[in-house]
Amino acid sequence: MKRDIYQKLLNWKSLPRRKPLLLRGARQVGKTYILKEFGEREYQNVAYFNFEEDPSLHELFLGRILPHRIIERLSIYLETQIYPEKTLIIFDEIQNSPETLTSLKYFHENANEYHIVSAGSLLGVKLGQSAPFPVGKVNFLILYPFSLGEYLAGIGKTQLRAFLSEKSNFDPIEKSFHEALIEHLKMYTFVGGMPEAILQYKEDKDLNKVRDIQNEILTSYIMDFSKYASKPDSIKITNTWNSIPNHLAKENKKFKFSEISKNARARDYSEAIQWLSDSGLVYKSYNIKSPKLPLSGYRENNIFKLFLLDTGLLGAMLNVSQRTIIEGNRLFSEYNGAFTENYAAQELIANGFKELYYWTSKSSAEVDFIVPFDEIIYPFEIKAGISKKKKSLKIYGEKFKPPVLSRATLMNFKKDNNLCNYPLYAISLFPL
Repeated sequence: MKRDIYQKLLNWKSLPRRKPLLLRGARQVGKTYILKEFGEREYQNVAYFNFEEDPSLHELFLGRILPHRIIERLSIYLETQIYPEKTLIIFDEIQNSPETLTSLKYFHENANEYHIVSAGSLLGVKLGQSAPFPVGKVNFLILYPFSLGEYLAGIGKTQLRAFLSEKSNFDPIEKSFHEALIEHLKMYTFVGGMPEAILQYKEDKDLNKVRDIQNEILTSYIMDFSKYASKPDSIKITNTWNSIPNHLAKENKKFKFSEISKNARARDYSEAIQWLSDSGLVYKSYNIKSPKLPLSGYRENNIFKLFLLDTGLLGAMLNVSQRTIIEGNRLFSEYNGAFTENYAAQELIANGFKELYYWTSKSSAEVDFIVPFDEIIYPFEIKAGISKKKKSLKIYGEKFKPPVLSRATLMNFKKDNNLCNYPLYAISLFPL
């Protein structure tokens, strides 16, 4: 299935100052698949090495780091020739070999004619822990679960995706297209963006099998906690992870340590949250004191929300019934709009907004996302239904006088003075 990141890989290949590439992303989002596909399509051959499947591979990188000697050893290991510029070298699960990670610096400096891409499910957790990191000597990309647009293309709705992506104004679209996109959004919210789940859905539409896959992925994540963290830390990570759906299901989605356990404190669980964030499993959204640039300077580090990387996995953790898909718009409003807000966070992250922020006032008003773009700060409210109420946006607008107020609902495109309404399926277009 096509991924949007493919074009970025092509751009990397043609960079005049190309460096070894590190592709980050959570487990099972499709890193290995996309790198192999890229290599098979764009290179003469692929040299693939997995440091989790064969831990002994790291021995080829021990001692003095001489890139050409390493290439010779790798060629012998594969029993095939590795060519400069014509072979794509893939180091998978590179976090298991700190020596290999360090070697990327020397490949860049002394043998940059070799095209090297590296991937790691827990790369963010492991970076710099036991070997020097090649600062300034590598390029970075991050692969996320399928966005809604990628999902549409993945299930064969390429023309519908193209139609949506070409939208450049707030004129309402045809009712039939609007309704079709809402139905696809419902299914995407349930199936989620994990490649294996989407492939299964595309194959036979069996949502029971989709849920089985989601539960298998969740089990693999829990196993990673105990495999890559100490026992005390893995318990804290697991407890934190398991508490997130309950946080999102509440009307006030602010993360509270007391929800993990009665005596839980920030100092005890902050590292667990950082582990989940570094591994790409959660997205953190900070409350801001005031909407001023840079937003990072006004964030409150101790007040935040945590979103999961995928609504499908969120549904599996909450054991949401597939019947919610056919019961009107129930899926969007279920658990106080947990899926809708989580989906919005995913779409914003996938479309380049690397940090998430929200705003609250003492009068209980809350704007779900505060988004900086081209030196403008956009308030963006997410609604699970078709309600025209905009109390929080109104309070924000009166207080800070932004040029544009934005919201996403189940309604069609619409613009009323400075209030812009995006259909939920069109968050990828924000801001128009």
